[in-house]
Amino acid sequence: MKQLKDRYRYSIILLRQLVKTDFKLRYQGSALGYIWSLLRPFLLFVTLYFVFTIFIRLGKGVPHYPVYLLVGIILWNYFAEVTGGSIGAIVGRGDLIRKINFPKYVIILSGSASALINLSLNAVVVAIFMVFNHMSVNLSDLYILPLILELTILSIAVAFLLSTLYVRFRDVNYIWEVIMQAAFYATPILYPVSEISNKSLKVAKALMLNPMAQIIQDIRHVLVTPSSTTISEIFGNEWIRLVPIGISILILILSSIYFRKRSKSFAEEA
Repeated sequence: MKQLKDRYRYSIILLRQLVKTDFKLRYQGSALGYIWSLLRPFLLFVTLYFVFTIFIRLGKGVPHYPVYLLVGIILWNYFAEVTGGSIGAIVGRGDLIRKINFPKYVIILSGSASALINLSLNAVVVAIFMVFNHMSVNLSDLYILPLILELTILSIAVAFLLSTLYVRFRDVNYIWEVIMQAAFYATPILYPVSEISNKSLKVAKALMLNPMAQIIQDIRHVLVTPSSTTISEIFGNEWIRLVPIGISILILILSSIYFRKRSKSFAEEA
């Protein structure tokens, strides 16, 4: 353990400093500062809630739909923040990379850590909404922690891939924006999975194999309402949950190998 600690001591110190710097600079010069990390998802939630509940009525019949919707938005925003912020992370730190020799993965992890802080702050907003919706808070809610870990692994895995690709292919930024826009509506954030399964069970099954869909629905099942449809219920098999988990781990392994291989030339190309 001591050897392991000594080996990664420099990386941990650098990671801590990058996280502090990133979090301070993010809202520097802003009148509201850190409050924006709470206001952004909240304002998006208010807009979507009124549009899809009052006019389109997608949330009809979903218990505690405001919290149901807010949880989906906050989890998606974390994934979007980690992956979107990672695209130009290596290029943005090009001057630092050329001057100092340090583990390049620290740059990606620092962005994920900053986003995780925002996720923690947003969890406070969710807790307040749960109180206003007369929802009970139990020890069983801690079951969301492994799911948050799964979300973090998936986000970092995609971040490694995007940041590496962007060093050579600057179109990655625009391509990822289009993918994220399509993925937002292809993931059950605004609507319950039952709306899809009632029309096509095959489409619902394909949709739930998406790791983000599995994570969001599982967290809703634990935190919001047991009526939230999970991947196990769609397939009628508890073990099917291992498929999206396996996809996340596979992406992490492959993207880490690719990142490590390409990191040797970051100083010349970034």
